[in-house]
Amino acid sequence: MTETPADRESPADRETPPAPETRPDREIRRCAGLLLAAGSGQRMGGPKALLSLDGRLLVERVADVLRDGGCDSVVVVLGASADEVRRRADLGDARIVDNPNWAEGQAASLRIGLVAAADDDDLPAEAVVVALVDQPAISAAVVRRLVEAWREGAGPAVIASYGGAPRNPVLLDRRVWADVGANVEGDEGARLWLREVRRDRPDLIVLVECGDIGDPTDLDTPADVEALSLPGADSTGNADSTGNADSTGASPGTDALATAGPTNRSEA
Repeated sequence: MTETPADRESPADRETPPAPETRPDREIRRCAGLLLAAGSGQRMGGPKALLSLDGRLLVERVADVLRDGGCDSVVVVLGASADEVRRRADLGDARIVDNPNWAEGQAASLRIGLVAAADDDDLPAEAVVVALVDQPAISAAVVRRLVEAWREGAGPAVIASYGGAPRNPVLLDRRVWADVGANVEGDEGARLWLREVRRDRPDLIVLVECGDIGDPTDLDTPADVEALSLPGADSTGNADSTGNADSTGASPGTDALATAGPTNRSEA
């Protein structure tokens, strides 16, 4: 796989960009996919990005889920074994950035990814869908449902829920990126920021029910991989792996957001 000098950039020292002064019309608002895949996967025995599932690497599979779900571009944040991931993974036109501080947890990867998603001279992304590499049963239909809800006015935080319980992925409008970047640390991801918003401005958070089209199960051990059921077309044809969804299913945020975002564990 041919890489360019841009592939090896690491915007770790750059500040999270402020929201733009003007926003494009809704019809052309761009949403990027942000895939966090920097962890070492200690319990799995190696980086989960390099785990093969049904003949494909997890990092390839989840990048395609974001792309097929309607993200206009995809940013992949690598860390542990980054050179091997670059060599083995076919990530198409995804933009790959390195997190040299990957051992510190998801927060550093999230900040770096937000900077990369904004760094587009033609038309910066107006939102990102944040996904983890160890949740391959989250279908493209889930991503599409979040993006559609956001484009219809939901947000600035739009969170997939499963049976009413908020999990991943999480869509973040660019208006809140700087605030999110200033309020994340360690392995908490965006959860600290979401807790503060739930307390002070719960109207800014929208849950989108996705239990009918995806599964947020984490793959932490080889046993988890054996037990995994991947998403596919159901008997009614409401959703399939290409990301077709029958509705946005948006609903206001609830107290369940105390558990929103990644659980307290090492980055995938």
